[in-house]
Amino acid sequence: MTSLWSTMDDQRAAVADLLESLTPDEWGRPSLCAEWTVRDVAAHLTMQQLSVRDMIVRTPIILRAKGDMNRAIRDMTTAQVHTHTDAELIALIRASIGSRKHTVGVTRYETLTDILVHTQDIALPLGRTIATPPEAAAAAATRMMTMHWPRPFPIKKRLRGYDLIATDTTWRTGTGPRIEGPMGTLLLLVCGRPIALDHLTGDGVQPLRAALQ
Repeated sequence: MTSLWSTMDDQRAAVADLLESLTPDEWGRPSLCAEWTVRDVAAHLTMQQLSVRDMIVRTPIILRAKGDMNRAIRDMTTAQVHTHTDAELIALIRASIGSRKHTVGVTRYETLTDILVHTQDIALPLGRTIATPPEAAAAAATRMMTMHWPRPFPIKKRLRGYDLIATDTTWRTGTGPRIEGPMGTLLLLVCGRPIALDHLTGDGVQPLRAALQ
């Protein structure tokens, strides 16, 4: 985990640097997360280390979600946006560098996945480039494809029918038509970003694209 925490720190620093370079217009642009702006994703990244006490403070928001975890996450993120300036969000992301904590109820691998994927959710729509280390992406993708709780992305069941193969590290999962490409791009696919198919190859790309439409 030492190297993975180091990767998380590098990604936090990189996304903070990127956010500092953005114009107000870019902060408000759509991210790869459905219905979330770049600012929303940045706010979400400030909540990677919520303690039990932090969750208790957010109990009213959680209760209003009535068991819908996605709604609870969205509403907590919205509250974060409304109570912090852009500069404060950047400062909070930078303050997490060096921390080895993760939000109560999830593992370190969800924290890893969060920073790797959400960094790309911000960077790609803006035409910016932040590299995703293949080995870290492989660890995150393995967790996403084997986890049962928290509830995995719905795309997981569909992907079991395809042979996913990384071209820049040793990682492979599933059986069926081949889909191959960089590990970071496969991680985006595993985490429910169909746009990743535009940068992958193999005889499984078109059938999966059709199935997801």
